[in-house]
Order: sequence, then C-alpha cells, then structure tokens
Amino acid sequence: MEDDSIVDLYWARSENAIVETSKKYGNYCHSIAYGILGNVEDAEESVNDTYLDAWNSIPPHRPSILSTFLGKITRRISIDKWRGRTAEKRGGGEIVLVLEELSDCIPSSHCVEHEAEAAELAQRINDFVLSLSPMDRRVFICRYWYLDPISDIAKRFGFSQSKVKMMLHRQRKNLLKRLKREEFLE
Repeated sequence: MEDDSIVDLYWARSENAIVETSKKYGNYCHSIAYGILGNVEDAEESVNDTYLDAWNSIPPHRPSILSTFLGKITRRISIDKWRGRTAEKRGGGEIVLVLEELSDCIPSSHCVEHEAEAAELAQRINDFVLSLSPMDRRVFICRYWYLDPISDIAKRFGFSQSKVKMMLHRQRKNLLKRLKREEFLE
C-alpha cells in the first residue's frame, strides 16, 4: 500500500492504518529500535509505542514522508526507553559510545538554553551532513542516526573497522571545525 493511502487511513481513524503500517514499516522500525535497545522485547514495545504515537499524531499532523516520520518516532521512543532502562546502572552499549564520540561537537543540554538554539544546531548539523559525499553521509547516518556499531558499518560497506573509525573521526573533526567557524561553538 502506498504511503498516502496509509496516511489517509489514519485520517479516517481506521484501525487498518496500524495493520498497513506494520506490514510496510514494521521491520524498519524494529531494526531502529533494536539497534538502540539491543533487546527484542524492548524493541517490540518501542515499535508498538511508535504505532500508538503515530495514531495520536495523525491527524492533525500529515507527514510528507511516512518512513522518516515513523523512524523519528521510533528513535525518540527507543532512546527514551534506553535512558530509563540505564538511568540506574549507566551501562555500556552503542548509544553511550556514539554520545561520547559526538560530545566535543555538540554542546551539552545545559549550554543550550532555548529551543531555538537547539533547532539552529540541528539545522547546522543537517547542512553539514548534506555537504558530505554520498558514502561519507551514509556512514555518518548509520553511526549517528541509526547508532549502528562500527563493525556493522564496516561489514555493510566492505571497509575495515579502522577505515570506518578514521572516516567518523574526520567527520567529527570537520563538524567541530565548521561549528567553530560559524561561531556556533567557542
């Protein structure tokens, strides 16, 4: 079923919207959730929460790209679930590594006092990502959006792990330089 038809089902408040969403995007959402949480049951719960959030958001929102809309919801819910799960134990995992890698480039939430500044930062990062070569962009997104382990990225693109690490290091270094040049960071 086409995305516009699925969105129309949400607008009509038809329960088939969830069924069709699950058929078309269930595996996609599950892979995002599992990549963040590393647990099948938690990933399934996040995907179900994604469907509920989509049901509650459409209407009034009409997403132009349903996959991106669902991916963002799944990612947000999964990260929130991960934070809740690790609040007491502060365990390891890929998300901790990713956040540490980006810590030099992105100011802490304490430095960002207003949502407008956060939106500006997001726009600058988006502009940076769009300026990357297609391969660099794919590697960056795999690591920092989907939170894929370096070993998986290396396997997917046929690179050595050291090459992926070097690519990501250079990308972070260039992002930091760009943010400093644009006087977003001191």
